[in-house]
Amino acid sequence: MIYGEAPRPGGEARVKGATDQPLLRDTIPDILARTVAANPDGEALVFTDRDLRMTWREFSDAVDRLATGLLNLGIARGDRVGIWAPNRPEWVLTQFATARIGAILVNVNPAYRIGELEFALRHVGVRCLITADKFKASYYIGILQDLCPELAQSAPGALVSAKLPDLRMVVRMGDTKTPGMLNFPDLAATPADTARLDILTAMLNREDQINIQFTSGTTGMPKGATLTHANIVNNANFVSARIRFSENDRLCIPVPLYHCFGMVMGVLGCVTKGATMVFPGEGFDPDVTLATVADERCTGLYGVPTMFSTMLDAESFVRHDLSSLRTGIMAGAPCPIEVMKRVQRDMHMREVTIAYGMTETSPVSFQSHTDDPVDKRVSTVGRIHPHLEVKLVNERGGTVGIGETGELCTRGYSVMRGYWGEPGKTAEAVDDDGWMHTGDLATIDADGYCAIVGRVKDMLIRGGENIYPREIEEYIFRHPAVQMVQVFGVPDAKFGEEVCAWIVLKPGLTATEDEIREFCKGQMSHYKVPRYIRFKAELPMTVTGKAQKFVMRDQMAAELRG
Repeated sequence: MIYGEAPRPGGEARVKGATDQPLLRDTIPDILARTVAANPDGEALVFTDRDLRMTWREFSDAVDRLATGLLNLGIARGDRVGIWAPNRPEWVLTQFATARIGAILVNVNPAYRIGELEFALRHVGVRCLITADKFKASYYIGILQDLCPELAQSAPGALVSAKLPDLRMVVRMGDTKTPGMLNFPDLAATPADTARLDILTAMLNREDQINIQFTSGTTGMPKGATLTHANIVNNANFVSARIRFSENDRLCIPVPLYHCFGMVMGVLGCVTKGATMVFPGEGFDPDVTLATVADERCTGLYGVPTMFSTMLDAESFVRHDLSSLRTGIMAGAPCPIEVMKRVQRDMHMREVTIAYGMTETSPVSFQSHTDDPVDKRVSTVGRIHPHLEVKLVNERGGTVGIGETGELCTRGYSVMRGYWGEPGKTAEAVDDDGWMHTGDLATIDADGYCAIVGRVKDMLIRGGENIYPREIEEYIFRHPAVQMVQVFGVPDAKFGEEVCAWIVLKPGLTATEDEIREFCKGQMSHYKVPRYIRFKAELPMTVTGKAQKFVMRDQMAAELRG
């Protein structure tokens, strides 16, 4: 075991973060109040698509008005308030207004359809839902009217729904009047009752549940990871400290707010340091994001690897001055080595870091440092965060050795309170000793750097040989025509499983199956060379940029059966 130091050669793959920097004891309202007091006139928030700018004082005042409006609706400490919207100012205000009064914010995926929405709202008992009118092809108002036809005859704020018995209030963004719904601008214009709010905030405890984030649900119905002030405030603080953020930094946030990348690492991370939050739009657009970085002189940029790949390959890339960039984070999915190298070289992000974690751990457990050697920053997810402990275990639960592959387990302040209303599933994920079993396969080297090699469920066994798709993906990605690649196993009568690769080619470039196989031969063991290769226009992905290999596997298996 190590305490922020390198492990002993031949020792166990078990590391523990430094503890010299104490954990914050603040609630979310505490850290906002501290930042406002330190720099009230500093720029807090920018939404370029709305031409909106707010200082920290203006932002705090707006939060208090909305919090008072929620109180006047009857929202109390512990009530669940859902937000269903893309990246908008209303989202950030709601994040802090709910925390101000101790209500639990429920992040609803902007891509949800009616069945998913019904499950999420019903499962956690959402009392008030704040919603956008629409986003892309999703007409939220119409979905809600189909789900709750009673809205048409309800007084605003007095909904009685057969399918959603806990839901009483629907607050829609914009000034348009919709039967049965309240309007966000009216709520946000409520005169602030600061004295009343201060009393309620003083009663909050940092161990209070304050946020429910749904897992992606790639293997079943989503689970509501329930997080506390202590969970996400401290993780945000350590994440932003590792990229050396201060009040002089400006962070471009194109990642979705409903996900921990945007809400915790982005928004809360900025608030802990007084850095400016810059949002380029409701959803990710490579050209708009590049323009925003250039125009706003952002010093940091967040994104999943596919976002960075898309920006690097955009026609507009060469037209934008990105020299203000210094740092940022790539996370949410494995980062191809070549993408990392191009981001450092071509986007001026020489201090870019890789972060690894999961929603259930608030989210980050490992992160590279801005001054880590280049080879470590392109091949690992860095070293462990402060106040956390990680071990890698085998199928029997024993800790593996340095350099050996095992399932990554995390313990410490960041581990969630549990899955809302599901003690059985919580016990399956978090054992009696507090270890969160992530399902990710990893190695830890003699210097304490961690490399993610795949998912336990993604590992395939071909003729008795264990194969980790990540290794094959990294090599195929080096092919000059390859923009994205995912490798997975498909059933095979002879070997049990065979290797399959789905590839997206760069615009205007071509490649053949045989060419890809030849590229692989001699560079990896013969049994790792994909037997099946398919070229696709796009790959099935979650909203947060994670590859849905189970979808690819099912589709490919059906094709082979046919």
